[in-house]
Amino acid sequence: MKKKVLLMGASGSGKTSMRSLIFSNNPASLTSRLGATIDVEQNHVRFLGDLILNLWDCGGQDAFMDTYLSTQRATIFQHVGVLIYVFDVGAHERTQDLSYFRDCLDALRKYSPDARVFLLLHKMDLVALSDRPAMLARRREELEGESSGQGVSATVFGTSIYDESLYKAWSRIVHAIIPNAAVLTKHLTTFAEACSATEVILFERTTFLVIATSSLQFPPFASPKNGAVVGNGGELTTPSAAETLHALDGTRYERTSELIKALKHSCSRLREEFSALEMELPECTAVLSEMTRNTYVLVIVHDPTIETAAIRINIRLARSKFEELQSDTIFTR
Repeated sequence: MKKKVLLMGASGSGKTSMRSLIFSNNPASLTSRLGATIDVEQNHVRFLGDLILNLWDCGGQDAFMDTYLSTQRATIFQHVGVLIYVFDVGAHERTQDLSYFRDCLDALRKYSPDARVFLLLHKMDLVALSDRPAMLARRREELEGESSGQGVSATVFGTSIYDESLYKAWSRIVHAIIPNAAVLTKHLTTFAEACSATEVILFERTTFLVIATSSLQFPPFASPKNGAVVGNGGELTTPSAAETLHALDGTRYERTSELIKALKHSCSRLREEFSALEMELPECTAVLSEMTRNTYVLVIVHDPTIETAAIRINIRLARSKFEELQSDTIFTR
């Protein structure tokens, strides 16, 4: 199954850099060496077994954009599954960029009316940290208004190649592409219950983008930080225990993707192959291991009595089921 993904935006907005970071495992420090995209660069990325992303990285120079929207209009915008339009937050020529964006939406409505639209406000690292929330809210309102005016619903993200925000955006994009991803979530939750895990996260093998996560489990044991006990029925002897236990970082998935990609890059520089990771910390235990040919699974356990060996055994026993889900459920239903 192929999904055409159209990556568009003005020249210098950072499209090729983010593609290099996500799909080629290059660190952000090396993206400055990349040259400008000439016309259209097509890449076929095998993402999950039979799911192939047909990624069209379209050069953003005015001459190319004019061609895409005139003589190549049908070729570029036919059979598109996802349009990703990238805006450089530091660019001064916003009027021209918005004009091209409106024309792209118009072409998309004609040739691929069912396509999903994602807008990336890129290079957020150029904005002062204190100014980012207000600026993002203002630009999101502006772009959502532009999209709805064209009869299109768009999702807006603020991104940078220097933090986890780019992985968050692309994980959401990929999640939208995978059919019946909710089925995976259901089975991951069942798996988490079997492991007495707080959370289970499934990553795509090459990009380490998040495919699906389990529902958070509320484990019946004492929190090692404050000793408060949670009963099997979910009742708390101390109300603050739940808040302490579940004060989980909202960017934990994307930060994990970023860190594992950096670890894989370090391994490759040492001519070693990354295979698995185990961590036993005072707060929790984490096991990252291969789940299927195309995925890795991260199991987070807060119960201090559960050994990593038991988690590994459960992962091994679950592999055949998740291979079946990947081939039968995700791609044929």
